[in-house]
Amino acid sequence: MNYVLLIFGMAVVTFLIRSTVFMLGERVAFAPLVRTALGFVPVTVLTAIIVPMAVTPHGGALELTWRNPQLIGALAACAVSALTRRPLLTIAVGLAVFFLWQGLIVR
Repeated sequence: MNYVLLIFGMAVVTFLIRSTVFMLGERVAFAPLVRTALGFVPVTVLTAIIVPMAVTPHGGALELTWRNPQLIGALAACAVSALTRRPLLTIAVGLAVFFLWQGLIVR
């Protein structure tokens, strides 16, 4: 299939979905359950992106060892996030642990 046509089709579908919400605006009211569920979408999307990258950094089998810097950095970031609830500190510590682990331990 022609990739340009495929990308154009995806853009049209995305535009139609998003513009419908903007055009209807206040006339559409979501149920409280739906609003609550939509609040979890960012967390689930980030989890779906980050976890596979942390546990299978080379795209193959699971690498659940201490020699996996992506996994160690992610675990450190989870711990900092749980303890402090500060996103910038979580990112900084996760990156620092990842680079230190990769530079010092994995060599």
